[in-house]
Parts: sequence; C-alpha cells; structure tokens
Amino acid sequence: MTEAAVKKAKAPKAKAAKPAAPTIAHYGVIVSPVITEKATNITASRQYTFRVARAATKPVIKSAVESLFNVKVEAVNTHNRQGKTKRFKGKIGFRSDVKFAIVTLAEGNSIDMQSGV
Repeated sequence: MTEAAVKKAKAPKAKAAKPAAPTIAHYGVIVSPVITEKATNITASRQYTFRVARAATKPVIKSAVESLFNVKVEAVNTHNRQGKTKRFKGKIGFRSDVKFAIVTLAEGNSIDMQSGV
C-alpha cells in the first residue's frame, strides 16, 4: 500500500452536520417577527421578516433561525432603520434604531408565524 492509501484509509469520515439545539443566545438574537401587510405578502416567496438584535450578524441570524424553527435557510438580508425625531404635543421624542432581517428559506420549508416558539 502507498502512503496516500494508508492516510486515506485512516482518515475519519466526516459526519453530516446536524442543527444546533436552541440556546438562550438564539432567543436573544431574534427579537420578534414582523407582522405587517408587506411582510405577510413576501411569505409566499418563502421570505420571513424578523426584528433582530443590533449586534447580530448574518451567520448568527441564520444559525438562530435554523435552530429555533427547524428549517434550512438559504439567505439572510439585513436592514438597519435609523430612528427618527418625532414631536407630540410640542414635546420632542425619538424612535429607537431597529435592525431587521429578511430570511429566505430553502424549497419546501416554511415557518408558522401564528404559533409561538
């Protein structure tokens, strides 16, 4: 036997990656689902919108959605909405900054937004 054949025979086989179990950190990433007319209309194309933590990155959001909802995520798009200054009865207030994530699921996957996690 050649050296390459020996190394190949001894190399452990790669196991299929199974989704991580939901943790407290995953619940901290996804703040809430967005239930608006526009967000509801895009669910027909397997896209779901969530409010997420401001510090959350796309890989972290993908991991959290996959583990919390048991689905396969194809893509994650994020959007940072800057807060606005608003006036009410002469008093100045400020809306907080919010980060949204639009998650596209793989074919055959869906999330039931009506039931809780």
